[in-house]
Amino acid sequence: MFSLVILIAFLIYGGINYWIGRWVWLGMFEYLPNAKAWRKYYWLLFSVIAFSYILGQAFQKYIPANLNRMIAYIGAYWLGAMFYLVLILLLLEILRIVNKFINFIPQTLLGKPTFNFALSFIIFFSLTCILAYGTWNAQNPRVHHYDLKINKPAGNIKTLHAVMISDIHLGTINQENTLVGLINRVNALHPDVILFAGDVFDENVEVFVQQKMAIPFQSLKAPYGTYAVLGNHEYIGGHAEEAVHYLDEAGIHVLRDQTVEIANSINLVGRDDLSGARFNGIKRADLQSLLKNADRQLPILVLDHQPSHLEEAEKEGVDLQLSGHTHHGQLWPAQWVTQCIFEKDWGLLQKGTYNLIVSDGYGTWGPPIRLGNHPEIVDLQLQFQP
Repeated sequence: MFSLVILIAFLIYGGINYWIGRWVWLGMFEYLPNAKAWRKYYWLLFSVIAFSYILGQAFQKYIPANLNRMIAYIGAYWLGAMFYLVLILLLLEILRIVNKFINFIPQTLLGKPTFNFALSFIIFFSLTCILAYGTWNAQNPRVHHYDLKINKPAGNIKTLHAVMISDIHLGTINQENTLVGLINRVNALHPDVILFAGDVFDENVEVFVQQKMAIPFQSLKAPYGTYAVLGNHEYIGGHAEEAVHYLDEAGIHVLRDQTVEIANSINLVGRDDLSGARFNGIKRADLQSLLKNADRQLPILVLDHQPSHLEEAEKEGVDLQLSGHTHHGQLWPAQWVTQCIFEKDWGLLQKGTYNLIVSDGYGTWGPPIRLGNHPEIVDLQLQFQP
């Protein structure tokens, strides 16, 4: 069954790329001198680019690191280009159909029956601008500040300054320079506690070891400690146990269905990711059992990678849940999809005493670009009842 799904996905992906490749050929190369002689080389090069991300992921253990990163970048940018080319080409097809009835656009502009060179140039220029801005945007994170009041006393702690980061996706594309920039920004905020809400790693943990990324992590400074939970990508890559080991080595306390008390004043619950059961066959613990021995008079903070099944947290009296996972779609207009899947795919949701904050993440998955959202660090100032 799984093989059938993979085959269907491969055929769909191949079909989409053939459609794009055909339009690129017709629009930009068909009428060049000796075009027919170059056609087979065009399709060979196009196929290598279109499947480079998949090939890089499949054979990364057998390819030198620098070459693998170059292949990953080419493939990742192609995924972004492919996404927007599909949207552009679909829009053109819709305009062609509408134009048959209304005839409000000259056919020469629409490129009937094939693209014309001018239209192809406009599309290429627009796509270049999209990818360039998306790259710049992805490399310029912002600090998103929240002030929240929690209607519970927290012992001797009147206020708590917490910083939350999710979805760094350290690996082939997001490497040491990404991490060092993050660490410097977090330490500049002088938080009391630092919380990582999953997907610290992409599917690849080898880069973390090779570039000794534990060292930058060890420079994090927070008097109440640094905590993390696993996300779906630690499980997808099959390196969940290694991820826990390396994070522990870096001085980060990984909570896997565990509850700890911060300064004997605040309950911090770290939930294992929902996807874990699909990979290790172990269903994660429910919140009720995780809070069985907790002092519920104290504030309850939950770290849960995916903002799903919110009714459970609300029912169990959770005061604040911190999540990530959604990337807020990462590539506009994909947030229209995430907004349909999740009750809250980014920002603050409040239901009575229950608060949820969903970060759109710090890094990227696949294309190293962001449109329609910004990479962020979540800066929280929590005020507790006296």
